[in-house]
Amino acid sequence: MAAPALSRLTKRALRATLGLAAGLALIVGGYLLAGWIGSSLPVNGHWREPAEGVEIMVETNGMHTGIVVPVANDIKDWRETFPSAARIAPYYGEMPTHLAIGYGEREVFTEVPTWGDLTATTALRIATVGGDALIRVSPYVRPAPGQNYRPVTISREQYARLVAAIERHLPPAEGLREELHGTFVLDSYYEATGGYSMANTCNTWVGARLAEAGLPMGRWTPLAGGVMKWIPAPPPVSPLEDRSDKNPQLSIG
Repeated sequence: MAAPALSRLTKRALRATLGLAAGLALIVGGYLLAGWIGSSLPVNGHWREPAEGVEIMVETNGMHTGIVVPVANDIKDWRETFPSAARIAPYYGEMPTHLAIGYGEREVFTEVPTWGDLTATTALRIATVGGDALIRVSPYVRPAPGQNYRPVTISREQYARLVAAIERHLPPAEGLREELHGTFVLDSYYEATGGYSMANTCNTWVGARLAEAGLPMGRWTPLAGGVMKWIPAPPPVSPLEDRSDKNPQLSIG
């Protein structure tokens, strides 16, 4: 009787495993479908790029997106907010001309240098209960446009709205904010309000800030592709003219 009983237990375990795998596949598939639908529902669909204004960029590494802004102009001087913006930029050896501002989960930004270092426990926690958020600031010097660094010109009024939308997610501070250190030495990290979750990802945050500024965007953009499909890629250039490979690669986000 032992062999048939063991066989029944094995079959039950196999069915349970297959059921769990099917359930996870259904959840992941449903999330991806919801992300595609949410990112396809337009906000600010009638916006047109002005001839003059402030040029920003939207960047991506395929998983994470960020908003690239000038370090300083007459609307906003980010050196008054982020200490790292006033220092020589690593990798370049020059003062930064632009900053890439992104959003992410605290533990991932501070303790997970690559996707290969992301443990199942951390991934499960983020997927279920979420975590605290941080703002990441990356210094750039004359970033080159390309497929993953897409420039767009917005009006001065829209740039002021974008600045306000970003600052609204920074906790109140008198003067410069405390700088935190994470896994990527080229970047600096700062406290953020709100929490990171599968509903409010780095890409959701970027898409929402761009939409607040008046740019065309999807209503819910949890995935990088859902953000980038609303930002036209610049015209292709010849290999001799292409400088986009000189931009630092985005770290995990």
